[in-house]
Amino acid sequence: MRIPYSSLKIDFLQMNIKTFYLGIAVSISLLQACQTVGNESAEGHQEKVSFCLNDKLKETTKIEVVKELPVEEQLTLPGKIEYNENDLVAFRSLLGGLVEKVNFELGDYVQENQVLATVRSTQIQELQQQQKFQKNQIDLLKQQVASKKELAADGLLAIPELLEAEHNLESAIIELDKIEQGLQLYKSVGSGMFQISAPKNGYIIQKSISKGQSLTEDSDPLFSISNLKQVWVMVNIYASNLRYVHVGDEVKVRTIAYPDQLYNGKIDKIYNVFDDDEHVIKARVVLDNQNLMLMPGLSADILINRRSDLGIARAIPKQSRIYYNNKEYVVVYKSDCELEAREVTILASNEEHYFVQEQFVKDERLLSSNVLLVFEQLMN
Repeated sequence: MRIPYSSLKIDFLQMNIKTFYLGIAVSISLLQACQTVGNESAEGHQEKVSFCLNDKLKETTKIEVVKELPVEEQLTLPGKIEYNENDLVAFRSLLGGLVEKVNFELGDYVQENQVLATVRSTQIQELQQQQKFQKNQIDLLKQQVASKKELAADGLLAIPELLEAEHNLESAIIELDKIEQGLQLYKSVGSGMFQISAPKNGYIIQKSISKGQSLTEDSDPLFSISNLKQVWVMVNIYASNLRYVHVGDEVKVRTIAYPDQLYNGKIDKIYNVFDDDEHVIKARVVLDNQNLMLMPGLSADILINRRSDLGIARAIPKQSRIYYNNKEYVVVYKSDCELEAREVTILASNEEHYFVQEQFVKDERLLSSNVLLVFEQLMN
C-alpha cells in the first residue's frame, strides 16, 4: 500500500515538534540542576544558589587563604643591567702593528691563553734583531773572557782587565734577558709577529679589532671580557625617593625581556653623588646570572618594599581583585556552591597583594584564578 507524500510530511513535522519540546524540557531540567542546590532552611524551604563550580572548572581554579600581613607598598624605580666592573677586563695593545688575523667574534666565549689575534709589528722585529745581536755579542764576550783568563794565568794580563771583560759579559747577559722577557710578554712568535691571547675565561662583550687594522700604543681597548656570572643592576633614585632607599634593602628586579621573572637581591651600594646627565643618584644591586638571562643593556624595574603607617591589614592576592562599576570586588569561596561576590576597599598595594579595609573570617578563602568568569555568573 502506498502512503501519500503529504501524510509522511505531516508525521515528520509532528515528530520534530515533539523532539524540540523534549529538548527544551531536558535543557531546563539541566540548568535548574546546575543553578539550584537544595539547602533546606529551618522553615524547610530550599535556598537557590546562582552558580556552582563544576569539576572541570574547578581543575583550573586557584583558591587561596586570606592573609594578615604588615602593609607594605612598593616603590618602583627604573634601572639597567650592566657588567660587573670588578670582573671586566679591557685589553689594550702594548705595541703598534698591522692585524694579520682575528680568531673571535663579539659574544664568543673564550678561554684563558686562547689566541685571539695575530699582529705583524716592526717593534717586534726590532726586539728580535736586538735579541740576535745580543746573542752574538755574548758569544764574542765569552771568547774574550776565556782568552783573557789564559793570559792572566800566564801573567801576561792584569787582573782588572779580566774583571772588566767578565763584567761586560754579565751586562750583555742581563740585557739579553730583558729583551727575551719583552718578547715573551708580547707573545712573539717569530718573523716579526706577535699574538694576542685571552687574559681570562669569559665572553667577548666589546670588540674593536679586525683584520687589516693598524694598531698604535694609544689605541682604544681592542676587546673586553667578562664571565657574566654576576651582573650589576644600576638603579636610578630620584631626589623625592631618596629617603626610602637604604643600603641592605631587599629588592626585586624585573627586566623588560622577561617581565614574569623576578630576581631577589639587595641594595649593595649607594653612590652619594648625583649623576650630571640623568640627575639621579645611582644605587647598585649585584645579581647572580648563571642562566645568562640578565643581559647587560636590558632595562629593568627595581621594586623596593616601603613599610606603611597603616600597620597590619588583610592581604588578598592581586589576581583576586575585580573592578566592576567603579567598585572593587573579590569572590569568596566557602564551597563549590557557596560563592559570594564581596565588595572591598583597597588601602594599599604592592606587586603581590592588595591590602583591604574589610575583615575576613579566619582562614576564609578567595578565588585567584577564573575570578572574572565566576564573578560574571554571580552578578547575572
